[in-house]
Amino acid sequence: HVQLVESGGGSVQTGGSLTLSCVASGYERIVRRYCMGWFRQAPGKEREGVAAVDREGATDYADTVNGRFTISKDDYKDILYLHMNGLKPEDTGRYYCAADRFPGSGGGICLRALNEYNYWGQGTQVTVS
Repeated sequence: HVQLVESGGGSVQTGGSLTLSCVASGYERIVRRYCMGWFRQAPGKEREGVAAVDREGATDYADTVNGRFTISKDDYKDILYLHMNGLKPEDTGRYYCAADRFPGSGGGICLRALNEYNYWGQGTQVTVS
């Protein structure tokens, strides 16, 4: 059973930076073998994809964060990261880490599979003012 625990959220001013972490446990090398993604949900809005990475390290980003956010992972520590720079008020929301296996490869597949992920963390709140 895959378990995901996010941390690193907080309140920052516009233009600030945060790094989110997601620790995976339950099986060996989850981050190495699964699609991993960051998703967010703002109050009153649907959950949306932010960034994702496949087993081989191929990444994909939502247009709204491309160039400002960077997803990375540590295959040996089983940790997924989201480095966020140039934060804007519209980045405010609860950020969730997700993991699962999907056919094919590529960060785009992992990012578009928003509604297919079976393993989710509890989320961490990011507030930008």
